Amino acid sequence: MKPQRRSKITPERELEFYEAALDLLRESGYEALTMEGVAARSRCGKSTLYRQWRTKPQLVAAALRGTSCVRLADIDTGTLAGDLRMAVCTAATGAGRDTALLHALSHAALQNPELLRALREAVIQPEVEAIETMVRRAVERGEVAADNPANEFVAAQLIGVVRARPMLAGRNADEPYLIRFLEAAVFPVLGLEVTSPA
Repeated sequence: MKPQRRSKITPERELEFYEAALDLLRESGYEALTMEGVAARSRCGKSTLYRQWRTKPQLVAAALRGTSCVRLADIDTGTLAGDLRMAVCTAATGAGRDTALLHALSHAALQNPELLRALREAVIQPEVEAIETMVRRAVERGEVAADNPANEFVAAQLIGVVRARPMLAGRNADEPYLIRFLEAAVFPVLGLEVTSPA
C-alpha cells in the first residue's frame, strides 16, 4: 500500500477543519457527520479532506488530538479542597461542549479502536492525570491519608458526574451543582473539611 499523501495546509487551516468536525459532532452526532459536511462547514473541497485524512475516523481522531487542551493541569491552589473547587469551576465552564462531544463519540469510539484511543489520549486521560496529581500532592502534604480507598476514585467521580447529569436531570452540571457534589460526596470520604473558600 502506498503511503498516504498529505497536502500542505497551514496549522491554522488544519485547526479550522478540526473545529468544524468537532462542532458538527456536537450538533448532530457521529453517525450524521460526513466529510462533505466538514468540507462545507470549513469552505473547502472534500478532496482536500480525503487527501489529509482518508476516513472519517481518522479525521475525528486527528481533530481530538489537534484541539486537545488540558485545562486542569495548571491548577495548584495549595490545598486539595481548593484544587477540586477550581477544577469543577473549570469543568462547569465547558460542560455543555465537552459533554455533547463525549456523548456524540462514546458509542462510535467503542466500535473503533483508533477513535477510542484518541478520545482517551486527548480528552479523558489528561483530565484524569490532572486530578490524580491533585490527590497525590494532597497525600504528600498530609491532607489525605495515603491509604484512603477513596483516593483512586476522585477522577472517576468528577468526570462521571459532569457526564451523567444531563442524562439524569436534563441539565448540564453547572458550578453550584458541582460544588454541592464535592461537599456532599467527595470531601467527606477524603476526610476534608467542608468550609467555604476564603
